[in-house]
Formats: sequence, structure tokens, C-alpha cells
Amino acid sequence: MSTTETAIASAEAHSAHNYHPLPVVVASAEGAWMTDVEGRRYLDMLAGYSALNFGHGNRRLIEAAKAQLDRVTLTSRAFHHDRFADFCTQLAELCGMEMVLPMNTGAEAVETAVKTARKWGYRVKGVPDGMAKIIVASNNFHGRTTTIISFSTDQEARTDFGPYTPGFEIVPYGDLTALRAAMTDNTVAVLLEPIQGEAGVLVPPPGYLPRVRELTRERDVLFIADEIQSGLGRTGRTFACEHEDVVPDMYVLGKALGGGVVPVSAVVSSAAVLGVYRPGEHGSTFGGNPLACAVALEVIAMLRTGEFQQRAAELGDHLHQELGLLVGGGAVETVRGRGLWAGIDIAPGHGTGREISEKLMDRRVLVKDTHGSTIRIAPPLVISKEDLDWGLEQLREVLRG
Repeated sequence: MSTTETAIASAEAHSAHNYHPLPVVVASAEGAWMTDVEGRRYLDMLAGYSALNFGHGNRRLIEAAKAQLDRVTLTSRAFHHDRFADFCTQLAELCGMEMVLPMNTGAEAVETAVKTARKWGYRVKGVPDGMAKIIVASNNFHGRTTTIISFSTDQEARTDFGPYTPGFEIVPYGDLTALRAAMTDNTVAVLLEPIQGEAGVLVPPPGYLPRVRELTRERDVLFIADEIQSGLGRTGRTFACEHEDVVPDMYVLGKALGGGVVPVSAVVSSAAVLGVYRPGEHGSTFGGNPLACAVALEVIAMLRTGEFQQRAAELGDHLHQELGLLVGGGAVETVRGRGLWAGIDIAPGHGTGREISEKLMDRRVLVKDTHGSTIRIAPPLVISKEDLDWGLEQLREVLRG
């Protein structure tokens, strides 16, 4: 057996089969490239589902982490530490908000947003105890905890994990009429991805997000934007909501906030919303730890320059122009997305998303399929135009059959 086969066989024997990864075993990575245990190099066109927006081994982030490793990595929230205030202050400023509640993973941040919206509904809006409702969209992906899968429409994520958590109303994504009809006096929040990533990089109709913002204001309902995948530069703006000049009541952040170095997530909102908490009502041992804050502070500093947002916008225009040429050729039905983020629907008869991903892997390009016939492209924002074009050429060759 090869080194790759041995590693995969060992993983299959000793780990739960909750993922179906491509058969490549990565040993090192830099920028937009990864090298496997056999020494083969691959162009990363997934970027850890946008956790690696700044590339593998980004020197600024690695140096920030190394410097903090020599000082202190964890205090728990039982004590203050000297990176916490700067992290909260600077992230709030980046978001145009007032307060931050730090967690670790994206799912933890979504859970925190749900708890926050309910508590705000009871304490501020005056919803009767136990009656709070949160509206979500079909085809959403906000994580895999039991509460979150309770409002998923993906049966693969839900089956055999009940009983499910009540308190959620699901409406079609992009449907304002359904959203309006679902609102009641007990509605405390609308939770949406500004672009649905796992669903296949679905961009809502123009004007949808602004109207959601208007409706939520009219009905005294919180608008929660899950920007875990779409935020922090991916779409060519700091936040995907900015493309339609929308400011939500709450941002849910994760993935790229930790730079692909450590897990960092956060809920960012106003003092009127996050101010509902009192000591002991919510927390996390590792949330807002010194190492996480040090790395996230460097991420925030990098985003402040605007260079990564501009790069995503410019290369994104080029990406979508090139992908658009594939539509109508028989192999590609539709292409969607924004910035350096695209969903490509493969036409029936030309292979499943998994088969296309495997063929690209053979050509040293790594992408990931979703929902059977769709592949996603989301390279690190540091990718060069030359490397992006090379990756797109491999895609064209695969689609030519």
C-alpha cells in the first residue's frame, strides 16, 4: 500500500465516518497550494470552506500565533487577559457595532445568536415566556448541533437525530411574501445567510436583503446575518450584506476570523441586544482565549487595509466571467456566486459533483461537491491570477471529458 492508502485505511478504521473526504492526504501547505504525503502539489480551490481566506501558513497570522504561544494561551473567562479588550473593541469597530460575544466554532456562534435573540425577545420585546419564534430559510446551513439541525431542510443532516428543538419557522429562501406571512408578534428574529453556501452558493434576488431589513424593523424583529462563510472578504466586501447596503442587527462570524490557524467565532451586535446577558447566563471556557484573540486581531488588521476585499472583487469578476463562458456548452447548467465564490451546477450525464471533484483531484485541483450535482469554488483570496487561470483550465479539460 502507498503512504496515502495506508493513512486513509487507518483513518477509516479508527475514525467515525461522518465525512467522505477526497482520497488525498495533505502533509503541508502554503498560500493556495497543498502538498500531500507523496509530495504531490494541489491547488486549493476550497480554502477550508472560507476558513482559509488568507491562505495556508500566512506569515502574519503564523507570527501572531507564535508570539502569543510564548506568552499565554488560555486563562478561561474567569480572569481578564491583555488581548481580550482589543479584540472585542476592534471587531466591533470593523462590524460597525458596539459589543462582541466571542465563541470558538461557527455552530457555537449560531447557537449563541439563537439564545441571544430569544432572551432579547423575552426581556426587551416582551414575548411571553417560551413562545419566541425565529424565522429561517429553507436550504440553510448554520451548523450541525441538535438545535441547528432542527431547522434544517437537509434530511441527511436531520434523520435519526430527533426529537427536534421547537421554536423555528422555515420559509423559502428569497421569498418575501412567505417571510411576511410567517411573522407574528412572537417572532424575535430572522436568521439568514446573505448567500447560502452549503446549498450551492445561492445568491438571493436583488432587493431581497433590503426588504428583509425593512420588514424586521417594521415588526420589531432582529435581523441576524450568518456571515460565517460569506463574510470577511470572501465576496469582495468585508460582509456580503454590504453589497446591498444592508446592516443587520447581529453578525454571526467564524471560519476566516481565525485565519485557518485557530477556531474563532463571535456574535457582534449592539449594546441593546448583547446587553441582555448577565454573568453566568452563557459562556465558553475557550471563547475569547488569548491565542484566538491574537490571531483574530491580525485578521482584523489585514481586513482594515481593504486589499483582500479588493482582490476578491477583482479576481471574482474574472472568475465569474470565465465560468460564465462554460454555461450553454452542454456540461454546465448554471453558475452562481459573488466575489471569489462560485457554485457550478453540472448538467446530467456529465458526472456527479463528486465525480467531477475526483477528476479535478487527478489534475491536482481540489474542490468540493454539494447536493449531488454541484461543485463549489472558493480559493484563498491570496491566489494569483495565473494559478486561478490554471485551475479553471483544469476544470475546462475535465468538463470536455
